[in-house]
Amino acid sequence: MWIVWALIAARLAAQLGLAALNRREVRRHADAPPPAVAAMTDAATYRRSVDYTLAKNRFSVVSLIFDAGVLALLLASGILPWLFAHIAAWAPVAKWDDALFILAAMMLAGLPSLPFEWWETFRLEARFGFNKMTPGLWVMDRVKGAFLLVLIGFPLLWGLLSLVDLAGRAWWLWGFGLLFGVQLLMLVLYPRLILPLFNKLTPLPEGPLRERLFALADRTGFRASTIEVMDGSKRSGHANAFFTGFGRFRRIVLLDTLVNQLTEEETEAVLAHEVGHYRRGHVPKMLATSAALQFGGFFVIAWLAESAWFNTGFGFPAGELAPAFLLFGLTSGLVTFWFAPLGNRVSRKHEFEADAFAREAMGGPAPLVSALRKLAGKSLVNLTPHPLFSAVYYSHPALVERERALTGAK
Repeated sequence: MWIVWALIAARLAAQLGLAALNRREVRRHADAPPPAVAAMTDAATYRRSVDYTLAKNRFSVVSLIFDAGVLALLLASGILPWLFAHIAAWAPVAKWDDALFILAAMMLAGLPSLPFEWWETFRLEARFGFNKMTPGLWVMDRVKGAFLLVLIGFPLLWGLLSLVDLAGRAWWLWGFGLLFGVQLLMLVLYPRLILPLFNKLTPLPEGPLRERLFALADRTGFRASTIEVMDGSKRSGHANAFFTGFGRFRRIVLLDTLVNQLTEEETEAVLAHEVGHYRRGHVPKMLATSAALQFGGFFVIAWLAESAWFNTGFGFPAGELAPAFLLFGLTSGLVTFWFAPLGNRVSRKHEFEADAFAREAMGGPAPLVSALRKLAGKSLVNLTPHPLFSAVYYSHPALVERERALTGAK
């Protein structure tokens, strides 16, 4: 347990230190933005982006401290072993009770954060004009999320835990194959069955924008079954675009906020960036990375479950797989946090490559630069992040970096 205390304290100290560095950097440029930043936004928008960034920073400090306290309480209070013992008593030799325990513990761990999510949505985001959700929609989203967690998570966990009896000590190899297979299946099922539960998707109407986007897809070799518009504006004012699925199941999704905020040429440039991820092979690379991490994760879980010191250190019976799954899920972030800069560095490299592809597809950088500036202004993006904060938390390069790479400016 002392190792976990040390990891919780170290991560929290690093997170609070990074928040302080970023806060200081933003305040340093609050009244006098760097020339490159001043050239891409007006003074009023920049001032609002500073206020938004500082407000999110203050909120994050409170939520980080609270989350660390909740994690420490869950691991040290004995409530999780108590829950495991009581659920296991319902069916001592079954596997469904272990799956039920993991789901119940996950829901229990998520409950304390709900007031913070509410505050962030209806106070912080609403203060800056981003929140479009009603309280009823917010509650319904979480009810649907819990329902899907049970509907999908319960049989998946039951299957994973049952592999111990079927495959013996090699269960984790089969478990990796099962989980990765489900992940690939979800790439096809998510846009068809799950996404429509939360958002309405309608085909992009006939017209110049549709013709422009399909022409882009044709000349870049990106075949999509359809282009759809998602009603993201009923939840947030932030904008985005993405594609889901693969092969003949691939579809392009534009948030209505994106369509409303950008010109047709700018929307085409944003889509060209997304196509760039596909054409540069980023999707299979990320899937391969995910598979490698999952493989390593299953190996570690199997090793921890067989280690006499792991489960018992948290008050669970030795050799039980379900507690090892749960404890790994709760504590793995304490370790993976320190590797975030590595993952973000790879992600930012992919973003630069996708930007370069969009520049070539659009015949120059101007449309994408204009789109990125508009989206950054509408979303009040932090234009002066501290480099260390950016390295740990930003999967995308800062706007100044992206523009320099696109235009070749020094």
